[in-house]
Amino acid sequence: MSSPTTEPVVLGADFVRDPHSVYDRLRKEGAVHRAILPTGLKVWLITSYEEGRALLADPRLSKNMADAGHLFELHQTDMSRQRDYSHSIQQSMINMDPPDHTRLRGLVGKAFTMRQVNRLRPRIEEIADELLDSLTGRTEFDLVADYAAPLVSTVISELLGVPEGDRAEFRETSEILTSDADRDVVNKASNALLTLVSAIVEAKRADPDDRLLSSLILAADGEDRLSHEEVVSLAVVLFVGGFDTTVNLIGNGTLALLRNPDQLAELRADPSLLPGAVEEFLRFDGSANISHFRRTTDAVPVGDMTIPADEFVFVGLLAANRDAARYPDPDVLDVTRSATGHLAFGHGIHHCVGAPLARAESEIAFGRLLARFPVLDLAIDPEELTRRPSMLHRGVRSLPVRTHVES
Repeated sequence: MSSPTTEPVVLGADFVRDPHSVYDRLRKEGAVHRAILPTGLKVWLITSYEEGRALLADPRLSKNMADAGHLFELHQTDMSRQRDYSHSIQQSMINMDPPDHTRLRGLVGKAFTMRQVNRLRPRIEEIADELLDSLTGRTEFDLVADYAAPLVSTVISELLGVPEGDRAEFRETSEILTSDADRDVVNKASNALLTLVSAIVEAKRADPDDRLLSSLILAADGEDRLSHEEVVSLAVVLFVGGFDTTVNLIGNGTLALLRNPDQLAELRADPSLLPGAVEEFLRFDGSANISHFRRTTDAVPVGDMTIPADEFVFVGLLAANRDAARYPDPDVLDVTRSATGHLAFGHGIHHCVGAPLARAESEIAFGRLLARFPVLDLAIDPEELTRRPSMLHRGVRSLPVRTHVES
């Protein structure tokens, strides 16, 4: 086994704007790369499906960032760009290893069930229809701002039981946590979110309802319950994860269809393809660019390389999902493809707990949208679209669409 001797590849604005082109080039050079992320962090980047999937489930890769301060100082070129993982907002199960992760995941699983998701489907359909009613008659609208974002925000807010008056602040503040903003900006947003969510949790504790937040407060395994701090951090994770990624999924999927009119026509002709099409949208241009932080606790062989201990490792999820060794013609959108096994929701014990909800929301969002508008097209040149300033998540800021045929 060996380590690469070449200089790390520097990932800049092009990696945020068009990661697929960067990944295509890197995959041709190999599965394992030393890289410097746009935030200035020196990492190891995995660009193949087989190696990436294996590492996402490898116990030698820790997700515990609370005591990784010395590693950030060692590998970060600009600490002003590195967020503070000692902040209580960050102390959630996505940044934990077993047994702490196992305990929290089990308690969340008791509260966030498929029954909860299935119970929500009629309400998701109702929200989608209300939003589409408000857009009917308009010749153009922004699919992200006018449809995807309010749909997903309302669903996750109602699921958690966030009061209507707090939802705008919740959404605006949480969006910062998935951006590449400086440390001070992120900390300010984290503190504001901590104050807001703590107050909501206390109110629910005093007057519980049948929403998820109350279920988390009441969830028990014998004598074990979630602490106040754990409920707060989980609420933030579920809102931020449930909002941002699903909005991006709906936006990216719609954009993919509009740029592939043959696939749009096929989906319109056979709506039963929708569940599989959502999986293909996730594979083709998912809402997560790279995996969350992981660090090696021991030397880990990967292909013909060895990643030393105390290194940060990221899996390029978009890269893995377009690996030709796993998916034939990976750069082609095919709504009839069996895209099972994609890594858009991760893999292993950290597989996204909200995946069933994201799938339900997306199926309903696409189905209702296409049924309502027989004509749907981009209202601007694709080159004019701008991406959200996030290394972690992939999504467009806005997606102007046209609902009529120009004469």
